[in-house]
Amino acid sequence: MAEDNVKLLGAWPSPFVMRARIALNIKSVTYEFLQEMFGSKSQLLLQSNPVYKKIPVLIHADKPICESLNIVHYIDEIWTSGPSILPSDPYDRAIARFWASYIDDKWFTSLSGIGRAQSEEAKVAAIHQVKEGLVLLEEAFHKCSKGKSFFGGERIGYLDIAFGCFLGSTRMAEKLNGVKILDETKAPALVGWAERFCSDLAVKDVMPDTEKLVEFVKMMHAKAKAPPPS
Repeated sequence: MAEDNVKLLGAWPSPFVMRARIALNIKSVTYEFLQEMFGSKSQLLLQSNPVYKKIPVLIHADKPICESLNIVHYIDEIWTSGPSILPSDPYDRAIARFWASYIDDKWFTSLSGIGRAQSEEAKVAAIHQVKEGLVLLEEAFHKCSKGKSFFGGERIGYLDIAFGCFLGSTRMAEKLNGVKILDETKAPALVGWAERFCSDLAVKDVMPDTEKLVEFVKMMHAKAKAPPPS
């Protein structure tokens, strides 16, 4: 059966791993979650993803599938009995893939830039870029959702997963920097969408707690700054 022998290599804080977990939940697939330790790579990970050597990796029937959005595609195509994740219309599917690429290549890069900023000026510029991107995504939501609750329509779809996995990171950035990023005045539709997304049964148990994420990031920063052992 398609559900036999499903494993996911990942780590709870990773938004990219969350994509695979949400997709598996949507399809009601039972899987084994094998958590990788940050700072080290298991032999199974190195064997399963020898090119990039990173999570997530879905292992189905002993065959590895790598890269988060590629995994979501695979899950949607293999477990056809569950709700569809990608849009059925070719144009809608192409538009969803376009915005998913924008989110990964542009928007998340800006969001990550907030934490990497070396000066207050650079941080302000990164926050501004993130907010500008949210204005674009607000417009995309109106077009893709066609007046419904999610980018994918009445239920969570491909673009919801692609963007929604970064809501934990967004809230963490807000907490760490004392700034409101997802703002009702600039992106009211996205604020409502975010609440619905995080409350969905496929999402709520895998969306990391904001405080837990903040503590994890502080711990990683402390480790990075610690002097090497003598």
